[in-house]
Amino acid sequence: MHPTTRVSRLRHAGPLALAAVLLLAACGTESADGTADAGAPTAPGNPTPVEVDGVTITRVQTKAATAEPVRVEFEIANRGREAMTYTVTFEVRAASGEVLSHPEKVVESVPAGRTVPHQADVTDPMTADRAAQVQIGEVRSVPADEAPSTGGPCPPAGVRLYADEGDAAMGLRVIGLHLENCGTEVHHLEGYPRLQLLDEEHGEITGVRIRRGGAAIASGTGADAPPRPLALAPGERASTRLVWRNTVEAGEPVDVPYVRVWAKPDAAPVTVTPELDLGTTGELGVGAWQKPG
Repeated sequence: MHPTTRVSRLRHAGPLALAAVLLLAACGTESADGTADAGAPTAPGNPTPVEVDGVTITRVQTKAATAEPVRVEFEIANRGREAMTYTVTFEVRAASGEVLSHPEKVVESVPAGRTVPHQADVTDPMTADRAAQVQIGEVRSVPADEAPSTGGPCPPAGVRLYADEGDAAMGLRVIGLHLENCGTEVHHLEGYPRLQLLDEEHGEITGVRIRRGGAAIASGTGADAPPRPLALAPGERASTRLVWRNTVEAGEPVDVPYVRVWAKPDAAPVTVTPELDLGTTGELGVGAWQKPG
């Protein structure tokens, strides 16, 4: 993920994320009710954990050896009506306040109406001895049957679709959408993917013009090739690009955390999280599907 997107994502987490900090004890474990396991000192000023978009840190555990990872135990409460796949981004800080890392944990298919426990190691040997605080930086969730896939079992549709980390320069943003035929039959594509822009609550964002081709936004983005029929044999890939500027002038800036993508009209949708910071431009360019050159 490009640095600008990372900053944008954590900015959107807001004050709730900052309140969801658990201070690490010198050793042992620190639990959500403020008590510590035997032999572990209670961290001073440990606040009551705050839920961020259904996720709550319940315990931060350190080991006696500082090179061993810091482990975070957390709960995910899915109060929706369908199974969701969650991506939880943590923020690990040193005692000085310096941000050491932004580790992510993907939790697949949390059932509707359920609260499930999970855990994640949030430090590596280079940062374990410096970590003093862990907080929830951001939570993103997509319907489990629309989650992007980069590996593992082939989805029922026979294709994988996902967004890359993108690139940014001088206010211009470019993110790639990639499709792989992981099935056993030829997969046909033609033209442009269909996009639906979604807000933090997964509601549709209207008023943004989706333009065909990157040239509508800027030249030289690699999203200007004309559409043509593609036949992807098993194992073959195709890609396209989303292009936008984050210019902010008069009006309210528009941020788009989620984009639902239909690779072609009869395809099942996949929801990606490219974190589009569209500023006040009101437009987004999308290229046609192309095989690698």
